[in-house]
Amino acid sequence: MKNSLTLGEWLQQARETLQALSDTASIEVQVLAAHVLKHPRTWIITHPERILTAEEENALYGLLSQLMKGVPLPYLTGRQEFFGLEFEVTPDVLIPRPETELLVETAIEWLKRFPSRRRVADVGTGSGCIAVSIAHTLPEVQVLATDCSRGALKVAQWNAEKHRVTSQIRWVQCNLLTACAGPLDLVCANLPYIPTPALAETPPARFEPVSALDGGYTGVEKIAALLRDAPRWLAPGGGILLEIQWDQGRQVTGVAREVFPTASIQVLQDFAHLDRVVQIQTIL
Repeated sequence: MKNSLTLGEWLQQARETLQALSDTASIEVQVLAAHVLKHPRTWIITHPERILTAEEENALYGLLSQLMKGVPLPYLTGRQEFFGLEFEVTPDVLIPRPETELLVETAIEWLKRFPSRRRVADVGTGSGCIAVSIAHTLPEVQVLATDCSRGALKVAQWNAEKHRVTSQIRWVQCNLLTACAGPLDLVCANLPYIPTPALAETPPARFEPVSALDGGYTGVEKIAALLRDAPRWLAPGGGILLEIQWDQGRQVTGVAREVFPTASIQVLQDFAHLDRVVQIQTIL
């Protein structure tokens, strides 16, 4: 018997099935369809009459089932947009999130303000979204990107190749910057910052790598370790940008003040008006 389910019918069924679990059900099912049918989402929206093959229908319902179980959409499609670029993602890396764009924007502003400073590090690079976004925006910048996960570094390298910035980035597998020397002009880090006791109640921990989420008992242990090592590799007058959880500003600035008592230290807020980035500017 000929399959007669249209794309529009599947979208409606899938949206009705998912809407109890998601406020963005319409967009999510369109993204799944775009992934399976290999067309842009705009094409999906404008071709509801398209008849689905049995293979396409099975693939769509299979992905929808996983989505309803909580598997993040980017892991199903293998892609996530960040800073206007498309990044490949796998379960080896944390999914890039919009709030991290504040760190990238601040880094680019800093590098434009100090045009002679071009030695940048991205600590705990994950998917490479920070390193690649900075390198893509500023072709003269050289980035040192580190991660303790070999799988994450492979994903980051794919993304660097995809956006043609491989010549600007050097990859090192290590914890924080322990295997690296300076001097570095600007260090960016989106390190794990969820307190270990809170992980059990943190939805991303069900599917995303725990090593990219677990910030130790206080949540700032890895951030503090990076800061305390900073005098070894940070150039005089250099800057540090650290993404934090919304309630960690006081803790992180306290550690930063211990390490750099004369530095200018600010806490920047994201689009939701939550503390998100600690900016440290040392003096020459």
